[in-house]
Amino acid sequence: MALGAKSEQDRPKLPYNEVPLKLIPEWMESESASDLYETLAREVNWQQPLITVYGKQHRIPRLQSWQGNDSQAMRYSQKRFIAEPFHPRLLPVLYSLNQILQATDPSAKAFNTVLLNYYRNGDDGMGWHSDDEPELGQNPVIASISLGAARAFDFRLRHDHTVKKRFILESGSLLLMLRDTQGHWQHALPKSKRIKEGRINLTFRYVKPSA
Repeated sequence: MALGAKSEQDRPKLPYNEVPLKLIPEWMESESASDLYETLAREVNWQQPLITVYGKQHRIPRLQSWQGNDSQAMRYSQKRFIAEPFHPRLLPVLYSLNQILQATDPSAKAFNTVLLNYYRNGDDGMGWHSDDEPELGQNPVIASISLGAARAFDFRLRHDHTVKKRFILESGSLLLMLRDTQGHWQHALPKSKRIKEGRINLTFRYVKPSA
């Protein structure tokens, strides 16, 4: 799909069963991706928050870290978070991604946060969802970087779950989910018993700071 500085109305419409995204498999060199993975796995203050499912509390099946500009307070998924400062190794990544964002969609606001998910092995995963929380704004653009073990990443149409797409995200790949992705598609990271290695996913997005 050609990317350019076009307005919402001028953007070409994909066929309904094509996910609006841009995948760059080797956006980061293999050695750099491995080094960044090892550094983040070792140095990030990883958390495993509780969630409520059918009235019962469970730990999420992965580790997380929420990072942003100036340790600001933010509201995300109806919860208030105090973002930790960006890890120094992520600042040049943030700068590069905002350059790509500006070239891709000049009307989009610059990324100011990153959600890090650490999938320790194939027993960790994430169920079907869309990143469509009000705090992200209407039709958000989200940049996702994969580090570590290659994992399947699935999409399905929100109004027709029989329409599915699968991508294998290798270490160092960049997946840019464009404006129409979250409104029409859900995504998931399925579990897999055969995967023994870890994977870290970095999802950069703009979130409006809370007062």
